[in-house]
Amino acid sequence: MNTLNYARREFVKTVGLGVASLVLPGCMDVSGQAAGRALRDKPNIIFIMADDLGYADLGCYGQKKIKTANIDQLAAEGMRFTQCYAGCVVCAPSRSVLMTGQHTGHTRVRGNKGKVGGVGPEKRVPLEPEDVTVAEVLKQAGYATGITGKWGLGEPDTAGIPNRQGFDEWFGYLNQNKAHSYYPPYLWHNEQKVMLEGNKDGKEQQYTHDMFTDFALDFIRQHKDKPFFLYVPYCIPHAKYEIPSTEPYADKPWPKDAKVHAAMITRMDRDVGRIIAILKELNIDDRTIVFFCSDNGAAKRWEGIFDSCGPLRGHKGEVYEGGIRTPMIVRWPGKVPAGKVSKAVWYFADVLPTIAELVGAQSPSNIDGVSVLATLLGKKQNLQDRFLYWEHPPKTLMQAVRWHNWKAVRLAPGEPLELYNLAKDLSEKDNVAAQNPKVAARIEAYLKTARTESPNWPTETNPNKNQEKKE
Repeated sequence: MNTLNYARREFVKTVGLGVASLVLPGCMDVSGQAAGRALRDKPNIIFIMADDLGYADLGCYGQKKIKTANIDQLAAEGMRFTQCYAGCVVCAPSRSVLMTGQHTGHTRVRGNKGKVGGVGPEKRVPLEPEDVTVAEVLKQAGYATGITGKWGLGEPDTAGIPNRQGFDEWFGYLNQNKAHSYYPPYLWHNEQKVMLEGNKDGKEQQYTHDMFTDFALDFIRQHKDKPFFLYVPYCIPHAKYEIPSTEPYADKPWPKDAKVHAAMITRMDRDVGRIIAILKELNIDDRTIVFFCSDNGAAKRWEGIFDSCGPLRGHKGEVYEGGIRTPMIVRWPGKVPAGKVSKAVWYFADVLPTIAELVGAQSPSNIDGVSVLATLLGKKQNLQDRFLYWEHPPKTLMQAVRWHNWKAVRLAPGEPLELYNLAKDLSEKDNVAAQNPKVAARIEAYLKTARTESPNWPTETNPNKNQEKKE
């Protein structure tokens, strides 16, 4: 074990419990009061994440054909961000960035499967004991922590499973490949398999998305009297396209899978509404902050029907805007300004430090993100003068950088740097690197320091010549 990282982990455990005397955003000064009162004053946190939902798949982001009334209402009651980014272009590394606060040049999991090492024939790379997650920071701050849906950061009997990464309770898929089926033979509850007997011999009775929502609602009820963190990484609308009903789109003149895609999103929208409803029912709505986003851009499909990426170039698996820009909505009644649209530029690496500041905890020292809590609370914050970084190494090392309004892309080592001015060219059509040599040079200098080599995704050689499937 890396002793430096181990010390970092112990540091987080030490400081996590010593936060009762801090002033919490939007709360009274709790200095000198009982720790129990301080804990009760901390907000609940619900983080809902769709899978492969495109930037323009929601009505509040311009979608005209898919019904998303509850999520649109979430945006009307909260803040909608137009320049927020996922952690990566595919599933597992994006979630690793979200959980660890480290971008893909530093985080443990940088692809859906490793080139070297990993676990099993798919070479899945799990989080290790020295990796500190959002859940661990919150657990040490006194939170109950739960997750339901798709994890993707640890195989069975590894250090990466949710219960060994800070979550008290967990229900769902460990492996993203198995999450492709919405009628699997089993799911995981904590460290035990839960057999779904109805999903056998051609019978499809237990739709996992519905089970995840039921778990989420039960978790909220059980923990309504103390602060909780609930992470809901739904699998919808990722293929494979399975759903009990394609209503309200059954009569639409679309391909069958397009109907399922739309029905999946509307089903998820219904369940976001159910989550908000239970917060109101339990009278904890005003002390609960809710995030909603997607794990990466939309897969390449349905152009001409839904246009899921809107004006953005590229799709899932690509480092252009369509592969990494995500819808992001944040709602907290009385704290986050309602109905506001923000152009603030931030990404998944910022979630851990933001939540840490929110609850008065301390972040690990070597994360890449920064707290954007001031932005969420409607205050002025300068987020422009920093670099945001992405990489995707399975076939060759693709890289992207956001700095001010500039977006740089390198599709393979040694290739020229592409440069786009997003303020003028949102669709990344006009490469202006030649016209802006000083900007390109500044970004090139940053790229030399942006990442560390990964033992699981070495860049100098690639022993696995097969391109990673888009999972």
